[in-house]
Amino acid sequence: MNNNLSHEVHISRNGQLHINDEITVTPDGVDPSQVILQVLHIEAAGSRTPLLVHVHDDRNGSDLDFEVMPDGTTRPPSAPTAADAQPSPTPPIPDDLPLRLAAAHEAGRAHDFDTAIPAADAILQDLAAELGDTAPSTLKAAQFRADLAVLEGDYAHATASWTWLALTWYDTLGPGKRLTQVAAGNAAWSWMQLPPAEARVSAPDVLSMLNEVTTPDRTQTIRTQIETRLRQVAA
Repeated sequence: MNNNLSHEVHISRNGQLHINDEITVTPDGVDPSQVILQVLHIEAAGSRTPLLVHVHDDRNGSDLDFEVMPDGTTRPPSAPTAADAQPSPTPPIPDDLPLRLAAAHEAGRAHDFDTAIPAADAILQDLAAELGDTAPSTLKAAQFRADLAVLEGDYAHATASWTWLALTWYDTLGPGKRLTQVAAGNAAWSWMQLPPAEARVSAPDVLSMLNEVTTPDRTQTIRTQIETRLRQVAA
């Protein structure tokens, strides 16, 4: 495809993420490469147009080109697919979504949470009503809302959201997928920031999720950290 919207992405040596020369917020503990797909998939879904992405990462000197598709998948640039020859209908998405998303992202980058959070909640509700709770676009919007919760310091909301997202991505994509693992890791990290009383309440859900979405040996370290903290806060 030669008519794709093109995006230039730069990751500096210190991990600062720029998309089209604009600084993009990366939550603490989240690799900027994980944020790229979250941000650009929402735009691809809203515009219903594949996005051609070039990423230059100063941390390792790498360059990567790929396309982000409206359904959240990626592929090499201009790779022919059956969908190109016979496109399938795209579920309707609110026409004003790109503008609303851009405004919400801008408010989030400015840490104007009084504006960003209600806007993100409204976008999420509209997508859930239009496409369903587990549609890729809805889940991506839910990830954006969870990121805002982390930035605002609302770790209870972030823990619940990322836990639900990990389980939902697992049910949608199956085991071993990166989106599932990222959500699981974000849920565990958010839980570790909770005050003791809230941590005790939500720990069973987080531990159960970690056992379900991946093999136990891969989550043993974080589960041990959670269990150690639980013993400390209970003492």
